[in-house]
Amino acid sequence: MPAPLPTPEGSAGPDHRDVVVVGAGLSGIGAAYRLQTECPDLSYTVLEARDGVGGTWDLFRYPGVRSDSDMFTLGYSFKPWRDPQSIADGPSILSYIRETAEEFGIDRRIRFRTRVVSAGWSSADARWTLGLEERDDEGGLRRRTMTCSFLYSCAGYYDYEQGHDPVLPGIEDFGGQVVHPQFWPEDLDWSGRRVVVVGSGATAVTIVPAMAPDAASVTMLQRSPTWISAVPGRDRRADALRRVLPPRLAHRVIRAKNILFSTAVYQFCRRRPAAARAFFTSRAARVLGSEELVAEHFTPSYDPWDQRLCAVPNADLFKAVRQGRAEVATDTIDTFLPDGVRLSSGRVLEADVVVTATGLRLLPFGGVVPTVDGTPVELSEQFVWNGAMLTGVPNFALCIGYTNASWTLRADLTHRLVCKVLRHLRRHGAAAVVPRAAPGMSERPLLDLSSGYVRRSIDAFPRQGDHHPWRVRQNYLLDSATTLRTPLARSLELIPRSAVRGAAAPQETRA
Repeated sequence: MPAPLPTPEGSAGPDHRDVVVVGAGLSGIGAAYRLQTECPDLSYTVLEARDGVGGTWDLFRYPGVRSDSDMFTLGYSFKPWRDPQSIADGPSILSYIRETAEEFGIDRRIRFRTRVVSAGWSSADARWTLGLEERDDEGGLRRRTMTCSFLYSCAGYYDYEQGHDPVLPGIEDFGGQVVHPQFWPEDLDWSGRRVVVVGSGATAVTIVPAMAPDAASVTMLQRSPTWISAVPGRDRRADALRRVLPPRLAHRVIRAKNILFSTAVYQFCRRRPAAARAFFTSRAARVLGSEELVAEHFTPSYDPWDQRLCAVPNADLFKAVRQGRAEVATDTIDTFLPDGVRLSSGRVLEADVVVTATGLRLLPFGGVVPTVDGTPVELSEQFVWNGAMLTGVPNFALCIGYTNASWTLRADLTHRLVCKVLRHLRRHGAAAVVPRAAPGMSERPLLDLSSGYVRRSIDAFPRQGDHHPWRVRQNYLLDSATTLRTPLARSLELIPRSAVRGAAAPQETRA
């Protein structure tokens, strides 16, 4: 029987796990599945601050919330997506995540209403001590601690407590209702009301067509255009394959098809930006029926995929604009008025409801600053190894998905890599493992996007290097061929049990 991760005798305590996963969203549930299938003899627990599974998909409840990637790649490779919609709505995705957790017994390993507020690594004990806040049914908080040998953060990089809230001049004078999509009120009724949505990113282009059928008017107010591409809401080729192939085989074939297609589109945009600009503008003009409208409101100054491309299923935003149910205003705000907003051009947009779809805030590791032997880790000074582990932080991994493809594709590779590292630890009977970068390596920002939400926060994040395995490549085909084949001994330093306080003789293990 393989041994658990080596832990000094008497140091584990009653509330100790081999692995703690932080976050029960799309990534955390996927991580739990890989842990229990690829490292079945290790104990693990998932800690989730919210009341249920789902993470982002449990948090966002604004109208029309949906995926911006197809579900055959955003979904799990081990759990076929069976819904007819390829671009799925938020409730369907949340149901899928919950069903996965229940089907594989992961839900029984989750501690809900449990927030990690501190994480400290002790080299002497080769373990993490986590400070937790547990919330009861009445909202009361209890503080406690638990320990683990390996800590895996699957909490993503969004700030769940606060969205980006720029200064909007005169907003305090507005007499209507101001709503941020991240905290959408359940009782908001926009029927027959005039709505202004401030923003032009993925959230705004989702909300506008969803509110348009019932509102008196909906205007998307943007400072500058965003690249938007119409995509089919339903994949007809996938439907055909699912009619003739067994579900799991069909899922694998469709997944491979979509990976190849999305990779080809991204490479086309990066290698031939002028041709990509012409392609997207011509497609938008066909749906909108106006080249002038496209030139004014849907032709950004930057090239496609300098920022994340927004997908609109079945061209719903374009159709809402063409049919007169929604409009786009490209301008800056002069000031808010009691009954609307005056633009710099002098035009006044009348409004009863203002939706501030102004973006998200990034927050590494949920705002927790890990410590190593009592010293806070300066995350911005660390390098990311294989998109998963950090220099200077032993027995710690974090999950970062792709920015140019489905998050889950990269996440699942990271889960499997973490399992490989855990097996490497056991095979060598080591107490801990930490990446070591060669001195003098050139550094780059972790996320290679010019989007505002990235630029605002990226300096607080770890860096990537200039070569493998320190480069965070946005290419699943390359990553899938190399990530799990990375020779661990070349860049990971094993910390022997002899360096740990109270270390016992290593138990016999197998690879």
